[in-house]
Amino acid sequence: MSDLRDDVRDGFRNAFKSEPAGVWSAPGRVNLIGEHTDYNEGFVLPFAIDRRTVVAVGVRDDRRMRVASTYADEVAALSMVELRPGQLGEWSAYPLGVAWALGEFGVDLGAVPGVDIFIDSDVPVGAGLSSSAAVECAVAIALNDVWQLGLDRQTLAQVCQRAENAAVGAPTGIMDQYAALFGRKDSAVFLDCRGMDAEPIPLGFAEAGLAIAVIDTGVQHSTAGGEYAERREACERGARELGVPSLRELRADRLDEARQVLDDVTFRRVRHVVTENQRVLDTVRTLRERGPAAIGPFLDDSHLSLRNDFEVSTPELDLAVETANANGALGARMTGAGFGGSVIALVPNDALSLLRVAIDGAFAEHGLGQPDTFVVTASGGAQRDF
Repeated sequence: MSDLRDDVRDGFRNAFKSEPAGVWSAPGRVNLIGEHTDYNEGFVLPFAIDRRTVVAVGVRDDRRMRVASTYADEVAALSMVELRPGQLGEWSAYPLGVAWALGEFGVDLGAVPGVDIFIDSDVPVGAGLSSSAAVECAVAIALNDVWQLGLDRQTLAQVCQRAENAAVGAPTGIMDQYAALFGRKDSAVFLDCRGMDAEPIPLGFAEAGLAIAVIDTGVQHSTAGGEYAERREACERGARELGVPSLRELRADRLDEARQVLDDVTFRRVRHVVTENQRVLDTVRTLRERGPAAIGPFLDDSHLSLRNDFEVSTPELDLAVETANANGALGARMTGAGFGGSVIALVPNDALSLLRVAIDGAFAEHGLGQPDTFVVTASGGAQRDF
């Protein structure tokens, strides 16, 4: 982490020929359980991870915003008053979109100084670990400090979600931003996405001799794609046809009724959300009462639901789950929106080496590229580093 902060400061100096005013960072996240429930006003249980996006920010004496990064060779530059979704480039839509969204939340972009921003990250892009929210939240807390806005973290989460929805064009919920801003060491964030109530839940993996292994399949995904939007539209359609404001209101005892009312595809989308909400609640209760070694079956059931009902898994994700469970994992599931990305596996520490070998062998046997398997730990949220 210290090397990444040093690299960002060096990158800032090289790009802008000046010294930054400070360095800020925000983590990626693993969603332990609760997939596609956030935009249905349901429950989620993510945790911030020990991989972060780091930004160096300097103040300009004009009203321009320039952004450079290790993602691309070019520097994106716009006048602060020109910031709007249609004017933002592909990668730069994330940081520039945050500034635009702050304007949507009442910040007078014509009155704040311009900024230069340099970005680097060790959160894998397209791996389902929310590299996008890490960028957004790191930029948001930096601008909040540099511009002396005094916004609280709940508001910053809403700003970042607005940036992703409107500036980037990904119709995501607010889970990722909350994980990045409210993460705590050794804890998950239990978030009720209707009331926006967030509670830290101790995980206790290390004490139990367990680890969360991430298996990055290398199949990149994008939440700005049409398949993600189709899933969200199906959920909204199901809620509308069942006469509820959101699927959060739907209980499992109404699923038989829902089967009669909805077409098969919409019903299966709805069934996933309803059962996934319950799995989140069951996981939280089990962590409190029995400890982390007992949550594996909920992870397995979540993956089956995402594969069969929500249909967002891929052959690579399924292979990773099956191989992990056959080689020491207590449970495994895809994490993130799906259509690629990563699997998480709950693994005893003494089985990690076997797991890595088995995963590499299974992917090679199927003629697939070698995945990247690594351990993550629950980390603190977005912060100023220097």
